[in-house]
Amino acid sequence: MIVPMKKVSLIIRGEKKTETLKTLRKLGIVHVEISEGSGEKLAALREEVALLESAVFLIGKKKKAKQEALSVSEAQALAERVHALDAERKRHIAEKAALNAELERVKSWGDLDPRGILNLQAKGLDLSLYEMPKSEYDQLGEDVKTLRLEGNKSTVKFMLLLPASAEGDEVRAALRGYRLKLPQESTAEMRRRIEELEAQLVSAEEEIASHVCHIDSLKAAAGAIEKEIEFETYATGMADEDLASEGGKPVSVACFTGYIAAENVDRLKKTASAHAWGLLVEEPDEEDNVPTELRNNKFVSLIYPLTDFLGTVPGYFEYDISGWFLGFILIFFGIIFGDGGYGLLICAIALALMGKARMEKKAISPAFLLAGLFGLSTILWGTLTCTWFGIPAAQLPKWLQSLSIPVISNVYADKIWYPFWTKGAVGLTTAQNLQIFCFTLALVQLGVAHIMGAVRNRRSVKLLGDVGSLLQLVGIYYLVLSLVVNAEVFSFGLVIGAVPVGKVAIALIAVGFVLSFVFSNYAGSIFKSILASVKNIVSVLLGVVNVFSDIVSYIRLWAVGLAGAAIAATVNELAGPLFGKFLFMILAIVLLVFGHGLNMILNILSVIVHGIRLNTLEFSSHLDMSWSGHKFKPFKE
Repeated sequence: MIVPMKKVSLIIRGEKKTETLKTLRKLGIVHVEISEGSGEKLAALREEVALLESAVFLIGKKKKAKQEALSVSEAQALAERVHALDAERKRHIAEKAALNAELERVKSWGDLDPRGILNLQAKGLDLSLYEMPKSEYDQLGEDVKTLRLEGNKSTVKFMLLLPASAEGDEVRAALRGYRLKLPQESTAEMRRRIEELEAQLVSAEEEIASHVCHIDSLKAAAGAIEKEIEFETYATGMADEDLASEGGKPVSVACFTGYIAAENVDRLKKTASAHAWGLLVEEPDEEDNVPTELRNNKFVSLIYPLTDFLGTVPGYFEYDISGWFLGFILIFFGIIFGDGGYGLLICAIALALMGKARMEKKAISPAFLLAGLFGLSTILWGTLTCTWFGIPAAQLPKWLQSLSIPVISNVYADKIWYPFWTKGAVGLTTAQNLQIFCFTLALVQLGVAHIMGAVRNRRSVKLLGDVGSLLQLVGIYYLVLSLVVNAEVFSFGLVIGAVPVGKVAIALIAVGFVLSFVFSNYAGSIFKSILASVKNIVSVLLGVVNVFSDIVSYIRLWAVGLAGAAIAATVNELAGPLFGKFLFMILAIVLLVFGHGLNMILNILSVIVHGIRLNTLEFSSHLDMSWSGHKFKPFKE
């Protein structure tokens, strides 16, 4: 259920903001509706959090380590040290890269020490090194005195010795583009410096990694400062107004709005009375940004890890469909995975995780229990359809075959099933029976949505609009069976007993459309409701088409399950022949593990893409849900 909320407005003296917020934080029951603050202190606190989170990222968690506790101040000092080490590491990397680039530039000259050349230059001997194409070198005049050092067919390295004169300056200017720029250090010194930098890099990285034992303390410190940020945001984000007191002195008044669970209003009233706060309690309306708090029993609450992962929160004025979400996603998961063997593996993994948590004396995560339920659902569907690790049903033990339901079992995949009204003239395949099951799931789930709408509108004529939508759904369900599954079995001329089923389906669509057209927009006036439908006639007509497409959309469950079964069977066929040869058995096992593992990963993605979609899109759209809510987060210590 969605916990009923009250909108509260608090008025306090401006100088009492800090004191009031401390009291509210200790009380821990009010969701404060202030999202922005200001000030240097707030900016500094955010920088501290960024520093701590960055330090956690830099340290990483490459290895497990027993955690050591640090105070907030010690954690902040450690974060600064980690950042200093990281900055030092980056400087070393940059310097090392520059030295390597310099070595690469002069490597063709061998071991080079610029000091000797510089000493000669200091004594007035202008000695310089050059490298130029051989063809150009051969064209140098005899007046240009060079000492050839090394050469090949394409280039020549040489030393040029010229007197300090105008003529020498002209030659040097002409050869400037070929002159070797001397490095700042000798190549030997650069190599020695690179070794030093590598050692310093290793030392810095080892020191950073050694603080893995303080990661929890860094995270805790970041969390503590986040609390300070929240406090400062509320303190600086309150609306202030200066009023004049009776004595003529200005009095600052602050106010803010928040939300509180209706059951806690009396506690807030007592606190407000004790501290002389001005308090206004109101019923929230649809224009208010009311937070949502969900409260369900332990079983239904198992869906929360999934909805938290998806980030889906119903709006306060929407429905809490947690129970329906859990029930249907379990069914969808089982059909999509479709293989009882995979279900056994999922249950084994879930049990292992729960056992590990027990051994470590930790509470069992609801996510592990949810995974276990997913595994049980998959086992159940695999049992009903006789699907185990992609093995052909005929090769499975007879007792497993006997547990399956014949009309949807792979044991009878080639059999034709004749409904009683066809008198053996035309029948349905096992695949068609599975399609009917999927479409029936659509009828049930979408029917639940319209029944929930009818219950909500039970005191309004708008109820008839929901009844009309439900009638359309039932009629279009039969239309889908006829057009998609089998037009002969589900013909529009079908009569069972004295009931003309096909004609009834058409009548349900027509009557449902009229009811929906007239009453779906009802808000006190039937005329205005009809006028609203006329204005949106295109959307109204498309709505009928959408019902058809929404029902057909559920066939994805069968199709994705069929694809997974085909992949599993293919993996078995590829690995099967290898088991006949001892040397290839290891390869066969690897192929089976990899193939079925990959298939399970693809199935998980399919559940996210298809199974969750049916809950959050098709089902929710028939409930007019947009998942526009945000969580109720009380301001607390």
